[in-house]
Amino acid sequence: MKRIEDAVNCVKSQIPHYSGSLGIITGSGWELRDLLNNVTEIEYKDIPGFPVPSVGGHRGRLIHGSHNGTEVLLLQGRVHYYEGYSMEEVTFSVRVLSALGIKQVVLTNAAGGIRPDIKPGDFMLVTDHINLMGVNPLRSKVSSLCRQNRHPEFISGSSTMQSQEIPKQVRDDIHDMGDAFVDMTDAYDKQLAGIALSSAEKHGIMLHTGILAAVSGPSYETPAEIRMLSTLGADAVCMSTVPEVIMSRYLGMRVLAVSMITNHAAGISTSALRHEDVVNMAKSRSKDASKIISAVIDQMGCS
Repeated sequence: MKRIEDAVNCVKSQIPHYSGSLGIITGSGWELRDLLNNVTEIEYKDIPGFPVPSVGGHRGRLIHGSHNGTEVLLLQGRVHYYEGYSMEEVTFSVRVLSALGIKQVVLTNAAGGIRPDIKPGDFMLVTDHINLMGVNPLRSKVSSLCRQNRHPEFISGSSTMQSQEIPKQVRDDIHDMGDAFVDMTDAYDKQLAGIALSSAEKHGIMLHTGILAAVSGPSYETPAEIRMLSTLGADAVCMSTVPEVIMSRYLGMRVLAVSMITNHAAGISTSALRHEDVVNMAKSRSKDASKIISAVIDQMGCS
């Protein structure tokens, strides 16, 4: 895709010797920039086709640097579906990271706590998710061929041509469609999860494990919706991350996701929910967040 190619060429022009395999995408209030040395910073707005966040707590910068010898691409901030962006735009950053050679990605976010023992200021390692955003970023991979009515005889299996006789473009299209049916059983890499848990324990930081629900937003959930999510098995809820996880797995990337619980979900606390409070809580826990991610980078760099 030309937009991806243009973005990749722009990044490579400013980071000509990049050869790393680890990418990080930060959520509301997660800074992490101080973890890196010898940095090169590129504003999202200066990268062709790169969507720019409009929400507080999302800087909108791609930062290249090193952490104790491990090369890292850090994306400070993300765009959200609720900002009016398409799922293609929401996952654009993930596709750029993959095209740059990233094989492992750490995704962070701010989330509302649902499970009673998970409190504001805690961290939660995501072990599974429930996608309630009403859309899947891989939808276009299947539907584009149907909308265009391209190669129906091959897709339906009615062609009598041998596989070696099918034109390359047709084979590529059909292959892309089949790849969209991604097995999400192990969406969150168990080895990377183990690294995160041991890293948090090493620093004496509580890291819960749990299931993350994703909703489209931007309004916060009602108490009735939170009761529903709890019944479904969700331990925390956010408005991001899951589309990036799905796209990362489609692209063959290993995923680690960590939520900072910045507030009790609706109906659990009597306090009104405000985005600025979410960002402030995330900033107040930035020191421990950095400790966890720092230790994770060190161990992932050796894995």
